[in-house]
Amino acid sequence: MTAAAPTVPNSRRAFLKGTGCLLVSFALPLSVRRAMAAGPAMDAGSQLVSKNQVDSFIAITAEGKVVACNGHVDLGTGIRTAFSQIVADELYVPLERVSMVLGDTDRTPNQGPTIASASVQSSAVPMRRAAAQARQFLIQQASRKLGIPAGALTVSDGVVSDGNGGPGLTYGELVAGEAFSMELSEDAPLKDPEEYVLVGKPVPRVDIPAKLTGGLIYVHDMRVPGMLHARIVRPPYRGRDGGEMVGNSFESVDKDSVAHIDTLIDVVTIKDFVAVVAEREEDAISAARALKVSWKTPPPLQDLSNLAEALRGNPDKVRPLEHKGDVDAALKDVPGALRATYVWPYQMHGSIGPSCGLADWKDDLLTVWTGSQNPHNLHSDIAGLLGLPEESIRVVRMEAAGCYGRNCADDAAAEAALLAQHLGRPVRVQLMREEEHGWEPKGTAQLMEVFGGVTGPNTLAYKFTTRYPSNGSPVLPLLMLGKQSNVPVVFEMGDRTAIPQYRCSDTSIDALDMAPMVRASWIRGVAALPNVFAHESFIDELAAAEKADPVEFRLRFMEDERPIALVKAVAERAQWAPRPAHQNNEPKENGLLHGRGFSQHRYVHGAFPGVGASWCAWAVEVEVDPKTGYVRVRKAVVGQDCGMMINPAGVTHQLHGNVIQAISRTLKESVSFDENGVVDLEWGAYPILTFPEVPDIDVVLMPAQGNPPLGAGESASVPGAAAIANAIFDATGIRLREAPFTPERVKAALSAHREGET
Repeated sequence: MTAAAPTVPNSRRAFLKGTGCLLVSFALPLSVRRAMAAGPAMDAGSQLVSKNQVDSFIAITAEGKVVACNGHVDLGTGIRTAFSQIVADELYVPLERVSMVLGDTDRTPNQGPTIASASVQSSAVPMRRAAAQARQFLIQQASRKLGIPAGALTVSDGVVSDGNGGPGLTYGELVAGEAFSMELSEDAPLKDPEEYVLVGKPVPRVDIPAKLTGGLIYVHDMRVPGMLHARIVRPPYRGRDGGEMVGNSFESVDKDSVAHIDTLIDVVTIKDFVAVVAEREEDAISAARALKVSWKTPPPLQDLSNLAEALRGNPDKVRPLEHKGDVDAALKDVPGALRATYVWPYQMHGSIGPSCGLADWKDDLLTVWTGSQNPHNLHSDIAGLLGLPEESIRVVRMEAAGCYGRNCADDAAAEAALLAQHLGRPVRVQLMREEEHGWEPKGTAQLMEVFGGVTGPNTLAYKFTTRYPSNGSPVLPLLMLGKQSNVPVVFEMGDRTAIPQYRCSDTSIDALDMAPMVRASWIRGVAALPNVFAHESFIDELAAAEKADPVEFRLRFMEDERPIALVKAVAERAQWAPRPAHQNNEPKENGLLHGRGFSQHRYVHGAFPGVGASWCAWAVEVEVDPKTGYVRVRKAVVGQDCGMMINPAGVTHQLHGNVIQAISRTLKESVSFDENGVVDLEWGAYPILTFPEVPDIDVVLMPAQGNPPLGAGESASVPGAAAIANAIFDATGIRLREAPFTPERVKAALSAHREGET
């Protein structure tokens, strides 16, 4: 099956060679300006725009179509729809007339990875300005052609006219036969928010129809003529970076072991990279299972059964985040001061569809189709892997099965690129379930230690350390070929939301940066979810020590009016009646224990405190079966203040997704390891929340009140674990400080609690 032709031009060059175009760009490179001036005869090559250019552009074609390009990608968060709303509203055109190009390295600038719920926050205003500038220019063009003052002209449905039934010109007519380009101006008049037709309104997502009807939107469905199928045979250091074994583990291969497979094309071995390639996918799968490969035995992985002990033993470097006063002195004579340790496990992205990549090598040019969240970085990685100049590579980002961070999408794409260049034919690499589970970079384990107490009527003293072992998880073929140093690179990401958001007289907040113990990178709510699990559980413990209502206790130490209003709104929606936790909670008639819990926090992007930050609060109701230890979240009231919402329906969808995934991660998910690496290679060993376990979800969206847009893609997941832990305490009197709260762990804690009471 051959891929359908795209509905918009394939490269920036195509815009320049058409019959007309208006391009509004940020710092438009000289090469593009020259090409625009030269007109249709100019062929400046496929890579006209610097990979390091930092912003998006808007183009209007001679057909009147609007094409907006942005370096970020849609990971299921709905930013394609939100960006389309912004552009359509500012240009006064229907939504269906706008096409968004996201993450295509030939057509979009490098704006960095799609992380921290920052896409709309960082790109909404520049994109709006570019659209407004295009509209203003087109009005001026119409004024000259119609002989009507610009101030007397209006725009409706992409037509500029006098608004009184007089002559008008479409956008396409205004650019036909000519090419215009301009750099973005800060002075373009923006549309009055009171006139918004699409922005701020619920709009159906533009990507859903193709997903429902089987349209070509997923990278898994991409096909090109002559395509081969490949499977990778992995080395024995399963789910590890390889250490001293990386690129040096392969010994030999018996190609005769797969000689019986009819459509087998090749067995490729390059250092630790071993692949089988066949004409038919089922034959590639059979060959990968039958191929006999000899590997060196890697040294055993350190024991990770006790994560707290393993994390404390991992070498670290202290990075001070906030130090004020003297916490130890402030708490010396505080009777209610507490110490607590919280542990978060390694977790998987658990993508329903294993990662896939496709690459085509033709005429010394490489095209790669991928579901990566970071196509521009992948572009550079492939250039380094293959020794190619960057202008010889194009990475096209397509939808994937969801990643929530760094999964195996980059690995599969880079492996396909390596094989396509090696064989001179298109190659598709599709990971199997056991590969995805075993090799995807895990959401890392984390250890948080807190010492704190109440030092005044409305102040706390607070000492907090967080241990976070992670790096960027270099793409696998770079490791297998020995082209990536095996010296661990430490990523300073554990500081996200490490600083408590309560009034403190004294603080000592440190991040303990450390190299990874297994292949780990980032996952939804990077570092923030575990950190807030510790913060908000500890605040609840302080409230319980004072026999105070958990919500009223929090409000005593909060200063910012926005989160205060959010906490009150969520508590009101949840019908929260003030009382201390774990009081009046006798078993119900069915023998189940019922409890409620609260949590709130702001997701802050570490070293960039203004990026991706929005406020969220949870109020949950749980029931606990004391006989089995099974915990079920019955209801979650979740509120968010993310300022101006481009698409409130999209924000609601994100809150629902965050709630479901956070509950799953809190109650069920944890990766196990043996001496070779990851053990949980199928769904039976790594359970996730099932449909019958999804709770009633009630969403509270705070009004924008003139505030700019903030991130909504992952922040709502951050308070979830603590809210559930606090509700379990309310129901049972037990404090769970290590996730996940499995039935076995809950039952053991209940038994220990009963023994302690007797």
